[in-house]
Amino acid sequence: MSTDTATPTMGEEEITRTLKEIAGGYGHIIRSPILKTPADYGLEYENVTFPSQDGVPLEAWYIPREGSDKLIVANHPLWFNRYGLPAHLEPWKSLGAAGGNDFEVDFVPDYRILHDAGYNVLTYDERNLGHSGPANSGGGSGGRYEARDVIGSLIYAGTRPDLAGMTVGLFSRCQGANATMFAMAEQPEYFGGVRCMVSPQPLSVGVTMERALEMLGIPERIDDLEREIKLMVSFDFDQMSPVEWAKSVHVPTFLYQVHDDVMTRPSDVQAMFDNIPTADKKLQWIEGTSARWDGYLEFQRRPEPMLEWFGTHMS
Repeated sequence: MSTDTATPTMGEEEITRTLKEIAGGYGHIIRSPILKTPADYGLEYENVTFPSQDGVPLEAWYIPREGSDKLIVANHPLWFNRYGLPAHLEPWKSLGAAGGNDFEVDFVPDYRILHDAGYNVLTYDERNLGHSGPANSGGGSGGRYEARDVIGSLIYAGTRPDLAGMTVGLFSRCQGANATMFAMAEQPEYFGGVRCMVSPQPLSVGVTMERALEMLGIPERIDDLEREIKLMVSFDFDQMSPVEWAKSVHVPTFLYQVHDDVMTRPSDVQAMFDNIPTADKKLQWIEGTSARWDGYLEFQRRPEPMLEWFGTHMS
């Protein structure tokens, strides 16, 4: 959310307006354009579409790797799409600029790396984002409704003739990670064939809203903001946190997170990690930056630990 329009010396009228603007930004998610495709990185691909579990049409790319029987299913954070986020351009720049997140995040190099490492890739736009269909009044849910998209992607992968039977790993980013955890908690039967998961930066909505208000100098208004957001999306902050959902993650899971990310707190991801019941798990902190977007680019900058995780568990 943008925090450029307010200051710590706001009066009550301006505070009320700001809280409503933040809630409105979450209740009516802004879409971002798809500026690049796999072809820009020399990859052959298919434009495909499939339904979410509840029927919402999802737009996707399938990037084949000839001779491979391994599939990575990738999703994305809030505001992003399968390409990434043009955060170097307005209005998307304002989404995170106050926290230093004013640069483009291009996910397509991730798919090039995965392809070259021997994986087929299926990556899709979640509901209300990219080119996928609108649903649930266009608002965020912390991953609750987006969990149906995760399940839809697994159903598609399991029933498409040339993908059925492939070894599956998940690359579930931020809101996509939240959605995956919620899907695992609600409908674990769909994950029996999933070998492992790599999840950058899952996030509790309430924590990032607290951090936003701290940057604005009005942290004491968090209860007011929660009420405004519930009026928009019908969920309170506890209902949009993956901390409890993590207790249902039973696949080997690798989390990584910018430690000093100004949009969250280390304790949030640490709590999720601690709640994952499997012993086969890893948490990696990214140091030397406070920009959340750097965490989304970590894979293409230093992919070796994540590729090792996929390689170990999908062999």
